[in-house]
Amino acid sequence: MNELKPGSSEAKFADIIWDNEPLTSSELSQKSEELLGWQKTTSFTVLKRLCNKGIFQNKRGTVTSIISRDEYISAQSEQFVEQTFNGSLPAFFAAFTSKKKLSAKEIEELRRMIDEYEEGDT
Repeated sequence: MNELKPGSSEAKFADIIWDNEPLTSSELSQKSEELLGWQKTTSFTVLKRLCNKGIFQNKRGTVTSIISRDEYISAQSEQFVEQTFNGSLPAFFAAFTSKKKLSAKEIEELRRMIDEYEEGDT
């Protein structure tokens, strides 16, 4: 799966779809014009690109997602850790926390997530 860069035009366009689906391609074009200032042709070009990436589909003029935003973010995160840290979550975490101090709330949330993960393995 190819990448949508956060803050990119494609990512903003994808958010419009995820936030409003299902929607007709005409509705998508209108929303893209309102929110992004895009012409109809730009919307259809980007939609086709995202459909080719397997993220969305446009069937009979109705646009829906093939994968959810959460599924997409999860896949992108896994890909990032795999490519950047050879798949090592501890290496990712060490790099992340080397410049950023975690709050007590963040640490507690991480502990809770690990505990829930361990409970699921038993």
